[in-house]
Amino acid sequence: MEKLPGKTVERLSEYRRILLAYLDAVDDYIFSHDLAALLHITAVQVRRDLMLIGYTSVLKKGYDVKKLVRTIGVIIDSEEGQNVAIVGLGNFGRAITGYFKGKRSKLNIVAAFDNDPKKVSRTFYDVTCYAMEEMEQVVREKSISIVIITVPPVVARVVALKSIDCGIKGILNFTTMSLNMPPNVYLEEYDMVTSLEKVAYFIKET
Repeated sequence: MEKLPGKTVERLSEYRRILLAYLDAVDDYIFSHDLAALLHITAVQVRRDLMLIGYTSVLKKGYDVKKLVRTIGVIIDSEEGQNVAIVGLGNFGRAITGYFKGKRSKLNIVAAFDNDPKKVSRTFYDVTCYAMEEMEQVVREKSISIVIITVPPVVARVVALKSIDCGIKGILNFTTMSLNMPPNVYLEEYDMVTSLEKVAYFIKET
């Protein structure tokens, strides 16, 4: 299968999250319009996304929830799983570590890095914090391929480049500093301030 569009992957992740919650419901099947309503999108969009991964509904019954969850997992997860590290264990970094720990069996936060000697060698939510100087060794030993960056914006680029030098292939940037990475590194950026300003804009005159 060819690489899926980024937005499609995002929606597949959202479908799985919703469907996992739906597993506790009485019904074993869900129609595209019901799934669409839960995510505030159209049923046409749901059907298009699922057709892209070769999944179709059962006539008059909808989508088999358990099978669809498994299918999405096969498509978007790595078979052997992938290891993740947090870089920057301030309040936000620790919050992300605690929130994400154990959420996905195929994505595991296995290490954290920080320059603060008060944090180094300590364990946060069962994740050990290492000094930045240890990154290359730890990344290699723990087969880490993804980092989540939550450092101060002024050092975000330096941290990102160091991560790449250590063998990292994917970066989730939670800082307000936009990064420009080489094409062989997948970069995803999320700016909470921009998202909050967007919400504020759309409600300011309501």
